[in-house]
Amino acid sequence: MGLAIILFVLMRIIGGEKGTKSFIALFLNFVIVFMMMLLTVYEKDPIFLTFIACILVSCVNLFYINEVNLKTKTAFVATLMTVFILFILVYGLMEFAKIQGFGEEEVEELSTFSFYIGIDFIKVGISTILLGMIGAVTDTAISIASAMNEIYFHNPLLTKKNLFKSGMTVGKDILGTTTNTLFFAFVGGYLALILWFKDIYYSFETIINSKVFMAEVLSVLCIGIGAILIIPITAWLTSMILTKVEKT
Repeated sequence: MGLAIILFVLMRIIGGEKGTKSFIALFLNFVIVFMMMLLTVYEKDPIFLTFIACILVSCVNLFYINEVNLKTKTAFVATLMTVFILFILVYGLMEFAKIQGFGEEEVEELSTFSFYIGIDFIKVGISTILLGMIGAVTDTAISIASAMNEIYFHNPLLTKKNLFKSGMTVGKDILGTTTNTLFFAFVGGYLALILWFKDIYYSFETIINSKVFMAEVLSVLCIGIGAILIIPITAWLTSMILTKVEKT
């Protein structure tokens, strides 16, 4: 509670009203994800619930924090397009790689529990990746859309092609920090797992074929692909909408 209060005070002081909205958005996103997990337990379709959760989280992150305007609408559409494309990729990957479920390292700890829970673990794996991606995607989308709106506001004579190039330039600057964030999040979250593999003398070949390790690696790579795809999609969509609005 103390840390939560410190976080709220800092967000309020530095971010003002938008900082307060961002703090409330954290709580709203937690409620959305918690409700999704709760409904999944009651044997509802995880993928359908994930799409609903992604839409709601996007609405909170974009419309609640930044209000409803042209740039947030553009970022919202670009986010949904990216989620759909990544879903197709992840679905094929899950069917091919068979990384869903538990690894053999985890079976001993879970041996007292029943594995017949009535939930498709392929769908759960897809849901995990999509939810892990949605935050990075919405953040990148609104950053690019906002920057392009500002560029076009100060230079309305830009052509669609030049505006798209400007958006891609902004996206390239964001891309480096986003990929590094994903990498260090993986290393920080699974450093104990890597050290555990070392203690039980796993060879390199055994590690890269371990389900528990490769599931996380592929998850990070898929999330990274989503964070990259959102850049050209948002740049293209924003350049098309801004130039069309100006003409009309």
